[in-house]
Amino acid sequence: MDTGEIIIQRIDELCKERGITVNGLSYASGVSNSTIMGIFYGRSKNPGVVTIKKLCDACGITLAQFFDTEGFNNLEQEIK
Repeated sequence: MDTGEIIIQRIDELCKERGITVNGLSYASGVSNSTIMGIFYGRSKNPGVVTIKKLCDACGITLAQFFDTEGFNNLEQEIK
């Protein structure tokens, strides 16, 4: 899995945990639905930290909690 896929997986996981749709997350976070869908459909492969922070705020978690998952922790180093 690459970083983009893990971000999608994490956002999806957070929505399911909170019983909200992507549209609900968009409304709660102030991040446009088109931006979130761009992440999900690969048009935005590298969402900015400000976008991720807004999604985290809407979910009631910190950036550290967003990234502290098995998927992120097991990513291979990109630069060797």
